Order: sequence, then structure tokens, then C-alpha cells
Amino acid sequence: MKNITLEKIVKFAIGIAAIAVLGWVLVKLGNLVLYLVLALILSYVLDPIVNWLQRNKVPRTLAITLTLSAVILVFVYASTTVIPKVADQMVQLARQLDIQNIESIANQVETKLSDDYDFIPEGFLSNNLTQVLNSLFDFDQFSSVFSNVVGVFTDIFSAILVVPFAAFFFLKDGSKIRRDLLLLIPNKYFETSLTLIDKIEKRLGLYFRSVLLQSLLVAASSWATLSVAGLDNSLSVGIAVGLANTIPYFGPIIGYILSIIISIIETGDFSLVLVCMIAILIVQMLDNIVFQPLLFSRSADMHPVAILFIILIGAEVAGILGMLVAIPLATVIRITIIQISWSFNNYQVFNQDPELTKNPSG
Repeated sequence: MKNITLEKIVKFAIGIAAIAVLGWVLVKLGNLVLYLVLALILSYVLDPIVNWLQRNKVPRTLAITLTLSAVILVFVYASTTVIPKVADQMVQLARQLDIQNIESIANQVETKLSDDYDFIPEGFLSNNLTQVLNSLFDFDQFSSVFSNVVGVFTDIFSAILVVPFAAFFFLKDGSKIRRDLLLLIPNKYFETSLTLIDKIEKRLGLYFRSVLLQSLLVAASSWATLSVAGLDNSLSVGIAVGLANTIPYFGPIIGYILSIIISIIETGDFSLVLVCMIAILIVQMLDNIVFQPLLFSRSADMHPVAILFIILIGAEVAGILGMLVAIPLATVIRITIIQISWSFNNYQVFNQDPELTKNPSG
């Protein structure tokens, strides 16, 4: 009890208050925090390009402006070319999604499965699907769905304004922000904190850049192979497969399921199922044999079983979003634990008695 001092009590109270304030900010300003996180990720992705321009005698502010301008131009180009094509494909697909067509496809799938597997009960799919369709096509819910769609577009518009602006200052003043934060850390923990931040930033930067490029390559490859396979909605499915590929293990499964469902909806039968599965298989082979070795592993130096359970925990806590952020969060936690443990074992300052530090002579 004599080790408990007023100073320690005050520090503990301040720490609890800081955690409470942080929790309140995360709850009340969730969208803003998300935009800042996206801006931070964007700055990690673009930082090597900015540094390369700076090494080639381009002033850093100008290098940041040119890089972000290029990103915005690419986004504008995609908004005027790729996105309208995807939207057109989705509209055409939606026209095929009438209740009679879906029920016909469900009956075909059920008949095929029942012929191959005797244990599947009759009507298991068509009966359940009818209840789902009645719920989906409940016109009383359309107003709430419309409100949600409007909210999504409002959030996207806000993100377009906030994210590049914040990313600019993260790229421009990142070292100053880091230095100001380190000034708040006691000298006793300064070296450990500096090393920890440096390792986390390098690992996350590598992870986000690798995943982004890998997803683009998988999306382009899926688009190409599915187009050859004869799928009309190959562009939208390819983009969806690329996005799903950011989730280790489960992403490829989502790609297979999505391509199979779209191929059945398009044709009304199973004529494209096999070729679409082969197309996605080719993409997965390219990903495993070429893309991942070239872009470094996404495993974050963790055992595959650990990654699997981390993703499952993320899915249980926050669904798809949890699966997406599970690996980066686990990487940060892992690096933090390893670095702090190493520091306690190797830095004597962590193990010194405060009284002896103040008065070595006793």
C-alpha cells in the first residue's frame, strides 16, 4: 500500500478519463474516425511514391499534391467509365431477378442436389426461398431501404471530401505528428515507443500496399477469365471477387459462390457453372503462385491456423468489416506484445526501482 502515491492515483484517473473520452469519440464520431483511418491507410499506401518523388528533387508538398491529384483523377475516371458499366450490369442483372425466375432456378438447383444426394429433403430450398422472397419484396420496407441507400451515398460524398484532405496532412506532417506524440511519452519508454511505432508503420504500410495491388490484379484477372468463360456480368463479378480477396481463406470461397450464382441467374441453367469455376480456379492459381510471392505474404508472420481463428473472431464481432480489419489489428497487437516483451527483457530501465533511480547511493 505504501507504493500507492497521490501522483499514481492522479495518473490512473487521467488514464481512465482519456480512455472514456476516446470511447465517447469512437461512438459519437464513428464516421469521422473511419474517414481518418481511411486517410491514414491512404497515406501508408502513397508514402513510397511521395518519397520517391522527393528523392528525385521534387519538393515534398508538390510531390504529395501530384500523387493525390493522380489518385483523384483515377477515381474520377473510374466514376465515369468503370462504375457506370458496373451499374448497367447490375441493372440488367436486377431485371432477371424476378420471383418466378429465382424460384425456377431454385427448383433446378434443388432437383440436381436431390438427385445427387438422397439425404436432402424435398422442398428444402424452394420452401425456404419463398419465405425469404416475401420478406425481400415487402414494399413496406422500401422507404427504409431507400433511406439507407441515400445515407450510403452521403457518406461516400463526405469521404471523398475528407479522406484526401486528411491524407495530404498525414503525408506532409506525418513526422511532425509522430514527434509531437512521442513528446507525451516519458523518457523511460521513449526508445521502445519509437521502435514500436516504426515497426507497426512499416508492417501496416507493406500490408495495405500489397493487399491493394493484389486485389487489383485479382479483379482484373477475374474480369478477363470470366469474360472468356462467357459471363455477361464479368466486370462487376470480377470487381467483387477482387474485393472479397482481401479476406484471407474466405475470399476465394466468396468468389466461387458469387460466380456460380451469377452464372445460374444469367443463363437459367448450369451451362456456365463449370467454366466459371475453372475461370476462378485459374485466378486463384495465379494469386497463389504469382501474385502473393511477388507482393509478399499477407500472413503477417502468423501461423495459418492463427489467421483463420483471427478472421473468424473478426467475423463474429463485426461481420465482413471485422474480417477485413482482423489481420491489421492482430498485426499491431502482435508487434506491440513482442516489442514490449523484448524491451522488458533487454532494457534495464524497465526493471529499476524508481527509488534507486532517484537516489543510487541509497
